[in-house]
Amino acid sequence: MFAGATVLFMLVIGLLWLAYRQPGFAARTSPRSWLLGGGVLMPLAVLALLAGYAFHLGERLIARSEPEVIQVQAVALMWDWQFRYPQMDTNLSTTVLHIPAGVPVEMLVTSQDVIHSFWIPRLAGKIDAIPGHETRLRLQADQPGEYHGQCAEFCGIGHTNMQFRVIAHDANQYGAAVLEQSQ
Repeated sequence: MFAGATVLFMLVIGLLWLAYRQPGFAARTSPRSWLLGGGVLMPLAVLALLAGYAFHLGERLIARSEPEVIQVQAVALMWDWQFRYPQMDTNLSTTVLHIPAGVPVEMLVTSQDVIHSFWIPRLAGKIDAIPGHETRLRLQADQPGEYHGQCAEFCGIGHTNMQFRVIAHDANQYGAAVLEQSQ
């Protein structure tokens, strides 16, 4: 969007500069041409490019059910997060989110009490955790490491403590790391 706004700004500045350097330039162009070209065609072209780019990016973020995607359930409750791993052969529920690095993870986010907001700033955007409703978010850590997550929706007096750690494990060690937590 910044690039699109910059292009639009530069076009307008270029027209202003042209009108300043050649005083009769603006007068030689009909008002209808100014309105059609500068008020309809130019914004439509820029907005079409921006919309196309937004749809392209949005398509990458949409969570789709694919067999190779790892699913993790994130359940919000005042004032904590519980993470469950339905694809693992365990009933593990942790307060630390474990994910494999370099692999897409589909988060199935819900709440048990009030509306919360699931957010890991370095890995994905925010998504609401709504009681009785499951929302989906696709995220991926490109490299192993530790990340910070939090609730981004004021949910009561304990909201500031509703933070969690995300540990991205090497993809080959992910399963063992999660199962180790269940011991």
